[in-house]
Amino acid sequence: MTITLAAGEEANNPVVNIVVFAVFVAITLFVVYRAGNRRSSTSGYYTADSSFSGRQNGVALSGDFLSAASFLGIAGAIAMHGYDGFLYSIGFLVAWLVDLLLIAELLRNTGRFTMGDVLSFRMQQRPVRAASATSTLVISFFYMLAQMAGAGGLIALLLDVHSRLGQSLVIVVVGLVMVAYVLIGGMKGTTWVQIIKASILLVASTLITVFLLGKFGFSFSNLLSAATDRSPMGKQLLEPGGSYGKNGTTKLDFVSLSLALVLGIASLPHVLMRFYTVPNSAEARRSVVWATVCMFVFYLCTLVIGFGAAALVGSDEIKAAPGGENSAAPLLALHIGGTVLLGVISAVAFATILAVVAGLTITASASFAHDVYANIFKRGKAEPRDEVRVARLTAVVIGVLAILGGILANGQNVAFLVALALAVAASANLSTLLYSLFWKRFNTTGTLWSIYGGLGACVLLVLFSPVVSGAADSMFPSLDFHWFPLRNPGLVSIPFSFLCGAIGTFAGRSKADPAKHAEMEVRSLTGIGSGS
Repeated sequence: MTITLAAGEEANNPVVNIVVFAVFVAITLFVVYRAGNRRSSTSGYYTADSSFSGRQNGVALSGDFLSAASFLGIAGAIAMHGYDGFLYSIGFLVAWLVDLLLIAELLRNTGRFTMGDVLSFRMQQRPVRAASATSTLVISFFYMLAQMAGAGGLIALLLDVHSRLGQSLVIVVVGLVMVAYVLIGGMKGTTWVQIIKASILLVASTLITVFLLGKFGFSFSNLLSAATDRSPMGKQLLEPGGSYGKNGTTKLDFVSLSLALVLGIASLPHVLMRFYTVPNSAEARRSVVWATVCMFVFYLCTLVIGFGAAALVGSDEIKAAPGGENSAAPLLALHIGGTVLLGVISAVAFATILAVVAGLTITASASFAHDVYANIFKRGKAEPRDEVRVARLTAVVIGVLAILGGILANGQNVAFLVALALAVAASANLSTLLYSLFWKRFNTTGTLWSIYGGLGACVLLVLFSPVVSGAADSMFPSLDFHWFPLRNPGLVSIPFSFLCGAIGTFAGRSKADPAKHAEMEVRSLTGIGSGS
């Protein structure tokens, strides 16, 4: 299939797309190389020596989170499902209030490099750090699935690749480039790429939004009317229930999704780790404010872009394109600006995936190297050079696993896959973090029960849900071994993790350390002892 403009002229030229894409990747790789910290210090590799301001880190935070799910998945979900698709944007935006009010400042004051530093502060070090590392690796893997699936669909659209094998090869190449970002730049290099990428993404989405509104007389109502006229859903595109409550889903699916979106962001390891790249808690709070402002602007733009794709591209062309729903935004760029704009927008979208996966890979490798290698195997006596070397080797292994998982997840809506990752994060981490920070009696047994109970329940429910088998859009549509009815397990697994933490605390033999809790409370609230 050759992608064409509405007028019928051939517009998608893979050669032009490859040139634009290659130039963009070359520039960002150069930035990563120049900004990267190649010293063998753990603080330099993990947190860029806490050298970023709140404003810089806030823009990078938005770049870290405005991923393939935001730019590709949400635009596609709005174009295909209307109102229900926009619920992703609302959930993602509201979630940052949880980070601002409960997590950012306290976490920055208490930890050093990873979430394991916070959770093990007043607990037994080795089992809690092992649990924290396990949680981080699993969550990072789930989140990477979404990014790799988005990358495969995006580059497949650029190169007009339709075969499953061809798209799998594309994902392999994308994964190798992503690993190169991490190995070359570390946290400092990838942070600058995230800042640049977020800025370009905001500018690009704003310009497309203004241009789209201009085509409809700067009337959002006219745009919505055109979208409903073109969509097979008609006016139901603007009403709740276009996706949830139909095609085997229930309203409980919507509740479960909302819970995962709102509570999951505050539990994502790569978001939590970014609070350590600023010098103090005040800058951590400022980071969240800046990130929220950037994402508020962006998600307003996705609303216009999604309905614009419904109006100008149409659901039939979106479904038929390589990448399916994830192709809505690039196809819209093709319709309104031709091949060059398609190449530019796709390159920007690809840069978002590169930066996000780089952040995920650094977080996962740091957790293994710092929590498992340095503090479990070496009992806190590892040499910084060796710890960084282990982190780099771990990054390569994680990259390989992400490639394999991305091949399996190829074709799934990336916004939906991210929602699953958020459910895993909220189930494994949120209860443990809040209990550790605010519950005096919370102990090591409660910590382990909370992490493993929530993580195990969430992964188990996902494996036996319609996401994996039993539905036409499942990962294995020809099989049916599902028994859990919801497509997102957050409604069950998140409360279950809180319950496990409470039961483990009361049933466990390990006792809480009042002195350590007092020290953690003073440190988290005032910053005394945290180097701030």
